[in-house]
Amino acid sequence: MRVFVTGGAGYIGSVTTEQLLDQGHEVVVFDNLERGHREAIDRRARLTVGDLRDADQVARAMKKARPDAVMHFAAYALVGESMTNPGMYFANNMMGGANLAEAMVKAGVGRIVFSSTCATYGYPDRLPITEDTPQRPVNPYGESKLMFEKTLQWYERLLGLKPVFLRYFNACGATAKFGEDHEPETHLIPNVIRVALGQRPEVQVFGTDYKTPDGTCIRDYIHIVDLARAHILALQGEQTGPFNLGTGKGYSVRQVIDVVRKVTGHAIPEKLLPRRPGDPDKLVAAVGRAKKVLGWTPRDSDLTTIIESAWAWHQAHPHGYDRPVRRAAKKT
Repeated sequence: MRVFVTGGAGYIGSVTTEQLLDQGHEVVVFDNLERGHREAIDRRARLTVGDLRDADQVARAMKKARPDAVMHFAAYALVGESMTNPGMYFANNMMGGANLAEAMVKAGVGRIVFSSTCATYGYPDRLPITEDTPQRPVNPYGESKLMFEKTLQWYERLLGLKPVFLRYFNACGATAKFGEDHEPETHLIPNVIRVALGQRPEVQVFGTDYKTPDGTCIRDYIHIVDLARAHILALQGEQTGPFNLGTGKGYSVRQVIDVVRKVTGHAIPEKLLPRRPGDPDKLVAAVGRAKKVLGWTPRDSDLTTIIESAWAWHQAHPHGYDRPVRRAAKKT
């Protein structure tokens, strides 16, 4: 298949592009390189630099690429930032997505796999979180993702688009080539690894009085390669609608820190801080639908495997992608 990947210079998009190419698919990456990295684009892919907020740009790129399907990763994804600049999130994540859907209809492209999020659920009433858990986002980031899910449902009902929504839990880990490089970095695992690399003096632990065995928050961590496999499986068949992507098992903040200590051999000093507002005690996915319908099972999401892969990548890229590029992606 020829797949049009928006946000292919980002963390999840780069790894999924790599996996698509490894399986023999052709990939056109569409990215404005604002927060992604040119070096994160597999050199076998074809890059078109453009912005989803420009409807003409995305329409021209879609028409030229003539893809069989779309994978949509391009979005702003910082919860705190969305609370201080909500308009930016709705313009990019929702209106940019609407431009993408219109471009697909005009070009006759019928299938889209959308990178959604468990943030659409807000604070769930029960665990594990199933796909029919009420969606009540508590920040503009989650709301913008939910708005685009609803937009795609209307395009399915009225215009025959075939959308799949993959609601991630905590994406983490790396491949040998591609890993996590955000600025600012808000995710736990790379921030703990930065302490092991000597780039930070300590890891901040927000809250130790949660209703969990060790008092710290529990989250469901899913390896980036397992996420990529789910996207590729979602291209196949005629299924539409939402799928949770997690493991069904959670790890606490302190469990993550302990495994980083074991994998890296470094002491990780902790700085204990008060809870952050709105952090639930535990968030864990129910993944039965993805297993049954997509035939997907996470294979690489043991916490030690996740952290070993992330540690290897960060050791090889201690400053992320901030270094010369040997071969850039082909540009159209």
